[in-house]
Amino acid sequence: MNTDSVTNFTLFFDGCSKGNPGKAGAGAVIYQCIDNNLTELWSNYKFLGDSHTNNYAEYMGLIIGLEEAVRMGITNLHVNGDSMLVIKQMQGLYAVKAPNLMKLYKDAKTLAKSIGTITFAHVDRSENKRADALSNEAILMA
Repeated sequence: MNTDSVTNFTLFFDGCSKGNPGKAGAGAVIYQCIDNNLTELWSNYKFLGDSHTNNYAEYMGLIIGLEEAVRMGITNLHVNGDSMLVIKQMQGLYAVKAPNLMKLYKDAKTLAKSIGTITFAHVDRSENKRADALSNEAILMA
């Protein structure tokens, strides 16, 4: 994908766990913004297993989205998520204390560095419906 003439890409991510820990799924969607209109370019979800936490699932949603952004050659990305913990950790405002999240955090930071210009913002769950639906679909499809 040639992104030279396009600089407005947005990634929404989400994760869910039914039981926390329990069955977990992650979802992500990448949009391109042209003339203030969002067009969905890509979306995916992944079933993560039967015994993961919600925070683990949130990080996995971010990671699958970042992996695709890197694959697509996106060099300018805005990331939205409804997990305050993940967003604040990616912004460097919160420390990562949970051992099960440290590797995921490091993987996400490495991917983020591959993007170039990247920003992170917390959004309300009501603004994250598509990624939320994908993360839930992952569990239903398992």
